[in-house]
Amino acid sequence: MLAALLLVSGCEPAQQRVAARQDPAAGAQRENAAQVTVSADAESDLSLNWRPPLTQLAKADLPQARRDAEQAMKQGRLFEEADSAIPLYLSMLAIAPDDARAGRSLERAVRAVLAQGRQAVAEAGDQAAALRRAVAIAAVIRTMAPRVQDLAQPASDYLASVDLAEQLWQLNAVGEDQLRQGQLGEGGTGALSSFRQALQLQPDQPRAMQGLAAVESALIRRAEQAARETDYPSADRWLRLAAGVREPVGTLDDARDRVARIRDAQVAALRDAGIRDLQTPQGLREARDKLAEVLRIAAPGDAVAADFRRRVDLVTHYGLFRPGQVFTDALESGGRGPAMVVVPHGAYRMGAGEDELGATEAEKPAHYVRFERGFAVSRTQVTVGQFRRFIQATGYLARATRRGHSIVYDERSGNFVRRNGADWQSTYSGAPAGDDMPVIHVSVRDADEYAKWLGAQTGRGYRLLSEAEFEYAVRAGRRGRYPWGDSGRPPEAAGNLTGGNDVSPSGRTWNNAFVGYGDGYWGPAPTGRFPPNPWGLRDMGSNVSEWVADCWHSNYRRAPADGAAWYNPGCRARVVRGGSWATSPIQTRAAWRSSNDSDMTSARVGFRVARTL
Repeated sequence: MLAALLLVSGCEPAQQRVAARQDPAAGAQRENAAQVTVSADAESDLSLNWRPPLTQLAKADLPQARRDAEQAMKQGRLFEEADSAIPLYLSMLAIAPDDARAGRSLERAVRAVLAQGRQAVAEAGDQAAALRRAVAIAAVIRTMAPRVQDLAQPASDYLASVDLAEQLWQLNAVGEDQLRQGQLGEGGTGALSSFRQALQLQPDQPRAMQGLAAVESALIRRAEQAARETDYPSADRWLRLAAGVREPVGTLDDARDRVARIRDAQVAALRDAGIRDLQTPQGLREARDKLAEVLRIAAPGDAVAADFRRRVDLVTHYGLFRPGQVFTDALESGGRGPAMVVVPHGAYRMGAGEDELGATEAEKPAHYVRFERGFAVSRTQVTVGQFRRFIQATGYLARATRRGHSIVYDERSGNFVRRNGADWQSTYSGAPAGDDMPVIHVSVRDADEYAKWLGAQTGRGYRLLSEAEFEYAVRAGRRGRYPWGDSGRPPEAAGNLTGGNDVSPSGRTWNNAFVGYGDGYWGPAPTGRFPPNPWGLRDMGSNVSEWVADCWHSNYRRAPADGAAWYNPGCRARVVRGGSWATSPIQTRAAWRSSNDSDMTSARVGFRVARTL
């Protein structure tokens, strides 16, 4: 192998061609440079001979030649040209064979060449120039070693190291060329095989180790590309092959994480696109197609895929949600909207029965209403703080603010009276209200404007509840006169109702109240202070009565059967639903309804919002 980098013409080996490409100066010779030739028996042993570029000297030239040779030694110019140290010493010995000093200096120069050769071999792993120099020095050593005492074994070891370096170079160069061509060796040949052969010759050889790392990286890239193309069987195969390239160093774990992230991102993107499909009237088919793709590429037990499947299964009835789910929508201006609770789809008997005690004709006839889809209802009544955000964002002037007064409770007289300055910022008595109180002193138009603003901020369908939705939600799957059933005695903590045990700040009590019941409040309570009903809604049918979207109709004949609001454009009489802190027991019934002017504002009436799913 030692001759391989120095064969000329058509016999030039692959290693030299690779080296020449990497070093454009390869092969260039200086004038009077030493030459390496192939001996007559090259075909049998490929031995190399070095022909030193001798200079013709006269004896008178010896002193200057000695000075020139010593200077060349100091400069490290040992053999390449006629004025290098070894050629000069050889030229001196040619005319003065007994010059012991020249002989000793020649030996010193040859040992220095050997040291340079060892350094070149050490650098030859990835430097073509260093390998060429090591081979050139090998020729010098083969020629000069017999003339130096005790140099036979060091020379033999050096020549073997050059031969090994040449073999390693060729294997690594071939492996790197195969790597560039994409011949990684997954079939047992290619770059992987070449680098492994190099490592068999020299374990832990840096260039071959780097080659293995490059093969591993290429296999990982193929795995990641397969993952990007959603071909996860192939991605797994490439990763398995990569895992067998070398001892684990953490790169495979990172690669698996990246492939997993690619898969997760694809699953999430399909899920997100499917969810967008589900928001369109005809999007269910497209969503199911995306679900099929998710199930094809997702890892077993993938939580996102399972969630997407549940959403598709539930979309007919709940859009993107599930019954009982609590969520909030982001507001465009920052923050979140009210907490919303998903009410289950279903059917119920709306209105009062013919023999219901306290019922009016306006609550009849009882009729069945069916909701093909669920809908969301705000968990509590809209608060002063939530309404304040709307006012601050829009500059809207609520009805009581424009008018300058509203109806409040007067503690001295025990009556509801008109009071100047009372508006949505006020309590039931006209005092400043805290942000956690239900907003009151609002008209139905004020409530509508808030719902429209909420819809614009979130891009969702916010609105007031329909009358059918309110009664459906207040009953929460139960039958009976009251939200809790037929008993005329509310259970403990049923809500903020007119209780016989309630006492006003001045000691007043209710004349018409639930006997024996007390909730600790005279006036509205902060929202959410009482336990939720079975569907997770708080203060439903208590605390404050609520505006709904319907116009007033004197009975339910021809009322919608699908739960939609019964609305006539331009109507002024609107519906208020639900009991409050200051309504009689009869008005706390689940079927109770009241007609009110759309501009009415009161200390007893607030509202909550619904959202289409």
